[in-house]
Amino acid sequence: MWTAVWGTSPQRAGASFAPNWSEAGFSNQTVRQVVRVSAGGVATRVRLSNQYGSTPLKVAGATIARTTSGAAVQPSSLRQLTVRHARSFTIPVGREVATDLVPMRLAALESVTITLYLASPTGPATYHPLALATSYRATGDHRSDVGGAPFTETSSSWYYVSGLDVVGQAKRSTGVVAFGDSITDGAGGTADNRYPDQLAERLASAGRPRAVVNQGISGNRVTVDSAWFGDKAVSRFQRDVLDQPGVGTVIILAGINDLGISEVAANPPFPIFAPFTKVSAKQIIAGQRQLVARARADGLRVIGATLLPIKGSSYYTAASEAKRDAVNHWIRTSAEYDAVVDLDRVMASPTDADQLRPTYDSGDHLHPSDAGYDAMANAIDLNDLG
Repeated sequence: MWTAVWGTSPQRAGASFAPNWSEAGFSNQTVRQVVRVSAGGVATRVRLSNQYGSTPLKVAGATIARTTSGAAVQPSSLRQLTVRHARSFTIPVGREVATDLVPMRLAALESVTITLYLASPTGPATYHPLALATSYRATGDHRSDVGGAPFTETSSSWYYVSGLDVVGQAKRSTGVVAFGDSITDGAGGTADNRYPDQLAERLASAGRPRAVVNQGISGNRVTVDSAWFGDKAVSRFQRDVLDQPGVGTVIILAGINDLGISEVAANPPFPIFAPFTKVSAKQIIAGQRQLVARARADGLRVIGATLLPIKGSSYYTAASEAKRDAVNHWIRTSAEYDAVVDLDRVMASPTDADQLRPTYDSGDHLHPSDAGYDAMANAIDLNDLG
């Protein structure tokens, strides 16, 4: 059976927090992207998404190879990617396609490079802004180049790639999806140090390698759609969790943007956070309840994570803190989750329980540092993963 061992949540084209290539799209260009798998297998396939494209996406050619450094790849590992045995293929608007099986054995925590040659104008590109990885671009067709010299442009986002699956990882559904917002996405941290990355490393170190897929979107909310920060969690849960192959467990860490953006409407730190919809603790809880029910109906084990401290951040007010406390109390005491990881208490300062521990704070009092993400990963009881 197929198991997702890497993934990222597709989003609409936009400027987001940093310049990127999504709005202009691509034309007679090759884009090369590096991803690290959480677990290995004996063969692989790549999933590509045109979820938010305005026209069918014509892929003139694509390859996969083992990463060496930068945009360079291991020559002997280069393989052509095909769909229905064709090297060029089209992805309809609003759809995702999986390539044919590639007989490439991958190990846990190995990096691979996916290269797409886009000959025709693509229009705005479906992408994921916060890759915390470098993507590369070259003019012309360089899908089969093994060196990185032609790839003179770089970006910190991923384009069109939405998943990488393997066969031979497990005989049953044991994969884990980490579902949430920027704290799952890894904002404030560095490449391959998000908490899902570090959880995968911990599992591999324990001799229990297991698929862990990151489906966080920075700025995402449980209850409110955003042009910039993705469809609300209750809408995208089907695509980003339930439709992922080989998943058996989901960790839900969501709601901080609902309550925080509710409180910064009068003086928003980022106008792109609009709409500034007021959301109550009851609405966040109702949204989480819906996610739990849908996961359970699909046979998944569901782990709830309490919301981290936010004192000192732009989100912090007396009202937002009261909402955070109410949501966390429900997560801890409702018994609706199969297990709870109490990240609020794990991440709190010993001198102020409403604030992040200084060594865990990236500096904005909202997002963890690499040390904080490591603490989050270590707080998860591996036995709770099922």
